[in-house]
Amino acid sequence: MAAPIAPAAFALSRHGDPEEYRKRKVALISGITGQDGSYLTELLLEKGYEVHGVIRRSSSFNTNRLQHLYADQHERPNKFHLHYGDLSDSTNLVYVIAQVQPTEVYNLGAQSHVKVSFEMAEYTGDVDGLGTLRLLDAIRTCGLEKHIRFYQASTSELYGKVVETPQSETTPFYPRPVWCRQAVRLLDYRQLPRGLWHISRAVAEISLGKQQCLYLGNLDAQRDWGHAKDYVEGMWRILQQDTPRTLFLRRVKPTAVVGIQVKWEGAATGKVIVRVDTRYFRPAEVDLLLGTPKKAKKSSVGNAKSRLTNLSRKWFRQIWSGQEPR
Repeated sequence: MAAPIAPAAFALSRHGDPEEYRKRKVALISGITGQDGSYLTELLLEKGYEVHGVIRRSSSFNTNRLQHLYADQHERPNKFHLHYGDLSDSTNLVYVIAQVQPTEVYNLGAQSHVKVSFEMAEYTGDVDGLGTLRLLDAIRTCGLEKHIRFYQASTSELYGKVVETPQSETTPFYPRPVWCRQAVRLLDYRQLPRGLWHISRAVAEISLGKQQCLYLGNLDAQRDWGHAKDYVEGMWRILQQDTPRTLFLRRVKPTAVVGIQVKWEGAATGKVIVRVDTRYFRPAEVDLLLGTPKKAKKSSVGNAKSRLTNLSRKWFRQIWSGQEPR
């Protein structure tokens, strides 16, 4: 499935002028099998890019979100390629950069599950922190530091126990998760949460009689949720800026489960279908994470287009009809 990776000679002289080099429109994406990665791939292919993705080798393939792109190969030949690799393998990253010679690199790969980060702290720090360093060093090793535009997606968990609300690009970090304490200052963004899929799926399955109860964790937690499609467009727009900078991609509208008006419909059976389970509480819960995207708007990076209520309805219909929510 992945394109073969062969050692490539990378003489610095062949890269030429950076502006001429970037006209090729070649993107490399780590974390391409994730939701953001698949949406970003779709966007870049639509814009005429040649897209390369880094995937880890495992006993079972995790490319479901990319399968529809393979079906388009005869319509867009040689435009989409996958390479085996890992952010923990610096030599492999040098080979990938040398072979692909991208004009834009989007680093979306990470161990992003908060609870798992406490159970696998060393691995999380290695991939999320040192993985970024390895990728940047691979670009420099290939002599492409002046030719490639690099996008780094980092978690808003870095602000943790916030010192001000809303947060801005100059807000000091105060991380709660252990792995965040090793992080460096990088661009912050929030992806559409996997937790909302869990809720939408449970509601659909309860209505179909396939599930009896929905179990949730901290209902007081507030998040600035949005749709991945909005964010990946912002990622692309950021790399079209002439000057590198730190920018927030935010909706500026926090949402919590507690306080939402629920309209109950049904046979009034008296059954409890929503319960709180403390096992789903995070080891170190963060405070209100709410950013201001004023700087991004001034840079014409873009605004959020999707509303949370519309997304929830869309997911529910997709799950109820047996589709995978997107």
